[in-house]
Amino acid sequence: MSSERFLPRSANRMFHSTGMKTMGGHGHDEPYYLHAKHMYNLDRMKNQKLTMTLGVFTAFSVGVAVPVYAVIFQQKKRASV
Repeated sequence: MSSERFLPRSANRMFHSTGMKTMGGHGHDEPYYLHAKHMYNLDRMKNQKLTMTLGVFTAFSVGVAVPVYAVIFQQKKRASV
């Protein structure tokens, strides 16, 4: 047996989550870069009134619908026993 079989191979980073991070063509000072300090400037948002209204309505709807569905599901489950 040769000692080459027992030597560890160099790692090959094939998975996307462990790959090398790249900037994707964005400079570190670009104000619209995803992780920039200006990421949450709502005054720069396009269609701000519509977007925020839909966002708040969606969050409120999910916050109401999930507990209501859970109660109805539990009551149906209890009735079938």
